Amino acid sequence: MAEHNDFGKMGESMALAYLRSKGIEIIELNWHYKKYEIDIIAKEGNLLLIIEVKTRRTNYFGEPEEFVKRSKQKQLIEGANAFLELKKRSEEIRFDIISVLYNAHTSKINHIPDAYTAIA
Repeated sequence: MAEHNDFGKMGESMALAYLRSKGIEIIELNWHYKKYEIDIIAKEGNLLLIIEVKTRRTNYFGEPEEFVKRSKQKQLIEGANAFLELKKRSEEIRFDIISVLYNAHTSKINHIPDAYTAIA
């Protein structure tokens, strides 16, 4: 596995530990279907959380969450709809981003609930 993939997996592990510490139930990890991939699907109360994890070593070029562009958001929205249909679920969905900055000097997690909405 390439180093950047290992680094991304490390960020996802940190995000998982954070979510579990908040009592959020993890439903699926790295869910794939056709062209869709969702890092974390979780449940908090009556909400189904679709969570994109972005991990960076530095914020020199911007915060990690700034790299979840509109095209990626659209793909996550479509993936969430596919997940609901395939799994026959009907919860309301919230789209979150967890950004992770991690290097020798910094370890920071930023959870952004309702980071974007599913608008047409």
